[in-house]
Amino acid sequence: MLYWFFVKGLGPIAHHRLSPAVSGLNNVPREGGAIIAANHLAVIDDALIPITCPRMVHFMGKAEYFEGKGLKGKFKKWWFTSVGVFPVDRSGGSKSLGALKHAREIIEDGHLFGIHIEGTRSPDGRLYKGHTGAARLALETGCPIVPTAIIGSDKLQPIGTSIPKKGKTKVLYGKPIEVAKKPADEITHDDLRSLTDRVSAAIQKMSGQEFVNEYAQKVKAELKAQQAAEEAEK
Repeated sequence: MLYWFFVKGLGPIAHHRLSPAVSGLNNVPREGGAIIAANHLAVIDDALIPITCPRMVHFMGKAEYFEGKGLKGKFKKWWFTSVGVFPVDRSGGSKSLGALKHAREIIEDGHLFGIHIEGTRSPDGRLYKGHTGAARLALETGCPIVPTAIIGSDKLQPIGTSIPKKGKTKVLYGKPIEVAKKPADEITHDDLRSLTDRVSAAIQKMSGQEFVNEYAQKVKAELKAQQAAEEAEK
């Protein structure tokens, strides 16, 4: 696993460019499985957590990252696999179950699993309604959820840019939310929604973001349709 090679080797460069101020590291469990549940403002969020967290964090990545052809496709697959990322089909439903099963195995093996509960980057810097995958994993495994707030990454890497500007960011690890293990067939929608909303509220309190009770994917789709309509009218 090349995770620590990249974190230790490239981490100083990322630290210099992103200048992350970190707080709450004592809230990250020193051992055992846990979920790092964060907001999502920019692509560099997936670098900010690894370079600030004292333990390795496994993440899901879009299945497309692992399906490329040729030398470039093979390199991307090798890269993401080496740094602890595994594929997820984001179309949802049964197609996402395999990734959740793998995430559960990671947690049960005593490792950290990282997830952006909004499911995608915020289109405008606000905090959007959380998906319930993290809550389900926590309830099925009985592991704690560490609400994590990332601040400022969208200012350094606005949507549409690939290379972040030099500046300051913050990563705040909140107090763990302890979760009692529950049989899978006894977990209700209310259980999932309640726990997810509790995590979102903790992130919102730390980040200071305005909360939007809509899924970010839906808002993005509406914005895309609106832009298409405006282009068609020109």
